[in-house]
Amino acid sequence: MTKQLFFQFLIFLALFFLGYHLHEYILKKFAIETAFSLKKVYLFHLGFSLLICINFTIFSTVDKIFQQLGFIYLVSIFLKIVVFSIIFYNPIFSKENLDFASRISLFIPMILFLLTEAFFVAKILIKKG
Repeated sequence: MTKQLFFQFLIFLALFFLGYHLHEYILKKFAIETAFSLKKVYLFHLGFSLLICINFTIFSTVDKIFQQLGFIYLVSIFLKIVVFSIIFYNPIFSKENLDFASRISLFIPMILFLLTEAFFVAKILIKKG
């Protein structure tokens, strides 16, 4: 289990560094400014996705909880959206119209980390089931 947690940590950390720096490079190359800190968005997704995967890896060892892990994952995705909206409320929702580049810059890290965490959660559910 420790090996699996370490592997997940390395994958998410690599995804953070590669995704953030590539994204930042592209934004600077085209001189695009966002209304929020791109690094904070990536850090949020890194922390929350890693937390979800660590909890699922640990909870998968408890038989009573394992039966409910699919529902818990759905709740955790909803909670992730709510917490993200609360943390990034001012830079995102206070502006009347967020430009297209800023919207895409919010969407890219969300999709990257969501797909990666879904892969790990599915792997945990299939392995245990």
